[in-house]
Amino acid sequence: MKMDNLTADSSCKLHFGNKPFKVVRASKQYLYDELGNEFLDCYTITAHVGHCHPHVVSAGQTQMSLLWASQGMLSDPYSEYIKCLLEFLPEKLSVIQLVSSGSEANDLALRLARKYTKRHDVAVFESGFHGNLSSLVDISEKSFRKLPHGKKDFVHIIPLPANMPCSDSSYDQDPEIHLEKAVTSINRAAASGRPVGCFMSEMVVTAAGVIIPPKKYFRSLYKVIRDQGGICIADEVTTGFGRTGENFWAYQAFGVIPDILTVGKPIGNGYPLAAVITTKEIGVCLGDFLNTYGGNPIACVIGKAVIEVIVNEKLMSSTKMVGIFLLQGFNDLKEKHLSIGAVRGIGLIIGVEFVCCRPNLKSATQLAVSFVRRMRDKGVILAVQGAERNVIGITPPLCFTLENARKLLKLFDQVLWELEREPAIIRLESEPDSLLGLSNISSDFLDTEISNEPVLKKRRFYVDMD
Repeated sequence: MKMDNLTADSSCKLHFGNKPFKVVRASKQYLYDELGNEFLDCYTITAHVGHCHPHVVSAGQTQMSLLWASQGMLSDPYSEYIKCLLEFLPEKLSVIQLVSSGSEANDLALRLARKYTKRHDVAVFESGFHGNLSSLVDISEKSFRKLPHGKKDFVHIIPLPANMPCSDSSYDQDPEIHLEKAVTSINRAAASGRPVGCFMSEMVVTAAGVIIPPKKYFRSLYKVIRDQGGICIADEVTTGFGRTGENFWAYQAFGVIPDILTVGKPIGNGYPLAAVITTKEIGVCLGDFLNTYGGNPIACVIGKAVIEVIVNEKLMSSTKMVGIFLLQGFNDLKEKHLSIGAVRGIGLIIGVEFVCCRPNLKSATQLAVSFVRRMRDKGVILAVQGAERNVIGITPPLCFTLENARKLLKLFDQVLWELEREPAIIRLESEPDSLLGLSNISSDFLDTEISNEPVLKKRRFYVDMD
């Protein structure tokens, strides 16, 4: 089948447009195309402990020869995994429902919150994203702002807790000004007769361009929500399982415990697995719940293997160390490049925001798109994030090494230096009516043709790597 047949439907997008990146094999933090070309994966959030990790693969293969499905019945893989997962949770969060995707988890969390509070209204961050199910599109500002109906009446938007545009991490800042905006939104909802039933948020708002709230922000905001009869949902589909380095869960960095916790992507290292974790008081409201594939034996042994790899290979310590190194490196590059407006990050979740040229902080969308395309030519896979698609997102597998980090920083510097000296890029960014301006950038940020291919490199296997 020709590749262009795969994209005949305009709703179906492939990365890199007319010359899509066809992956045939992966190992740890490396991807390989059909020609054997090697790419450093700095983008995936799903292959959390590394693509095709042998311990995870072995666990899945062994279980596949024993038992695949045990819907509505007890099985050792299920009970052993639940016990393993509970060891990483506070006592308060003791009820776990296993499902198959992050979207499914967030949908179930929303359902639980509405049953428990008997309220339909939801508060969310601007530019947030929580999944592709209809219930989640309705509350994801990143999604519904593109739709004809726009925001629905039961959705209440809280401004991002950051000094926008183009600010560094707000973690060490005073949260007061941001809290005032949030409280205003919540009080406005109550005054209109639509009190907020739940507040759903990422702890680090990745979809908005890796926004890191002030340390005391969530502690105060959670209290406001709960005092008004609502509950708080932490969407850790992206940030959970040690990605922040310091803690297993991102919410721990903010000194709070959510009422409902959702996890997805990294929990199964690419295998369909997700979870909704809550309190006994909220969990009992669900009533009968049946999920055909959630918690199947294969998913459970893979989930348990992922946790074992995180612990045994000390990936959280490595994530913290490599993350600090990368943040320092990107801040050093910021001193060299006026097109880097801000650097934000914690652990291995980092955002580098491109602007036209400081002190001009206008979003450099076309520069970001061209940069990601050019980095792909050099054998590095990245992504763009943020409301204006001008933030380079770095979210590699946790096995990402210092050697990988040095390579990324070197190529980042080199490619950005090249692009900054191409007049067309700068000129297009400064022209508000440019044909390549933000309004004409495809929702698939890599939907453009690539002319060059990276050179062939030798295949890597786990035994070859540090």
